[in-house]
Amino acid sequence: MALTAEHWPITAALLQSTDEHDADAASWSATLGQVRRAGFRHVDLTDSWVRPGDLEESRQDELLAVLRDSGLRAPAIAVTRKSVVDPERGSENLAYDHRTIDVAARLGAKVVCLGLHRPLTPAQREALWFWTVDGPRDSDDPEVRALAVRRFQDLGRHAAEVGVLLSLELYEDTYLGTAASAVRLVEEIGMPEVGLCPDVGNLIRLHRPVEHWRDLYAATLPYANYWQAKSYQRDEHPDRGWLMAVPAPLESGIINHREVVAMALDAGFQGIICTEHYGGDGLSVCAANREYLRRILPENGDYRLGTSRVTQPVL
Repeated sequence: MALTAEHWPITAALLQSTDEHDADAASWSATLGQVRRAGFRHVDLTDSWVRPGDLEESRQDELLAVLRDSGLRAPAIAVTRKSVVDPERGSENLAYDHRTIDVAARLGAKVVCLGLHRPLTPAQREALWFWTVDGPRDSDDPEVRALAVRRFQDLGRHAAEVGVLLSLELYEDTYLGTAASAVRLVEEIGMPEVGLCPDVGNLIRLHRPVEHWRDLYAATLPYANYWQAKSYQRDEHPDRGWLMAVPAPLESGIINHREVVAMALDAGFQGIICTEHYGGDGLSVCAANREYLRRILPENGDYRLGTSRVTQPVL
């Protein structure tokens, strides 16, 4: 059955939360309680907050209990800055991803979002907005790209065995850094359980020339099985070398999300939407973004739905 605005799973990312991996259940409860009071029914377990793949079973049980007591479901886990082709930690990150897939199945999550972005450099950590400073780039060596394909295929097989989908996040200067490269990567992987997370915000915020948001979405939405949604205000004056971007709510950023939602439906997207925002009270902006999305998503199931090229989560 087609999803409707009221029932569409829209999650809050935990980007605004501090690292609480080793915190007690009371601290987890306080954080998730804020998410629930902001009006969310679903939360994205962003692993910059808690790393599910590194929790002992007893702590997984604690997390499940806190989620239940908070009145929240966790349909997605987002793995951040743990590239499987990181020159130093690729194998370690691969093992972590496998553990995360198992925990996702145990927690009842439907999607694990992975990427090829690496930890922020010291210069990026010192910047007001980290995306204004160039970070690591994926190698031009075809063998490294082939390794990424093989490792994502390995993870995809594991995910399929336990009933979880994988979604690969768009991110600059990686094999997922342009529409063409991201689509080619997922086609090279060639598994219906592995799709794309069209986090176009990661690209349109760059202080350099970028693909138009409409072109990015048109190419990647047919492969989308999970969507991290955020927006930015962007200003350009190419003749003077002026390019800048700052975070903005979905309804007032440069991306027309009313148009993008229609594009997503035409592409057959029926996945989880994760709201994200950097700066200020990110949770409140995410809550406002959730309400905006519910206003523009279909009110009933009587709408044209295209055919996705990847498996969609059963929600």
